[in-house]
Amino acid sequence: MEQTIKSNQYKSFENIGAWQTGREFKNKVYIISKKFPNEEKFCLTQQIKRSAISITANIAEGYGRYNFQENIQFCRISRGSTLETIDHLYTAKDQIYISAEEFKELYELGKKTEWKINGYINFLQNQNKVYIK
Repeated sequence: MEQTIKSNQYKSFENIGAWQTGREFKNKVYIISKKFPNEEKFCLTQQIKRSAISITANIAEGYGRYNFQENIQFCRISRGSTLETIDHLYTAKDQIYISAEEFKELYELGKKTEWKINGYINFLQNQNKVYIK
């Protein structure tokens, strides 16, 4: 039998801490990417924006599936997008498009996003176990 999420804790995807932190990370990535040179417009700038958008979009899409396993899978994709964005930030730092300080701030927010996504995945796995019993 298919299990659905019926928790009052998350009435909307906007209430999920991982989505909120991911949104903050995404917005800061957007701001910093404006500093990239024009020659990166269709390469690094586009890639980092796409991976940052994917973080929150996948949390929202997973939430909308109303199914534990599908939601968890979309959260795993979101986590992967978070780490992809961090990798793009390394490239931006290595190419001196951003400072070491800017990198550090974004890196820490990216890791916080990853941590929150992992916490949400754990919550979903535990809720699924409760509904199966």
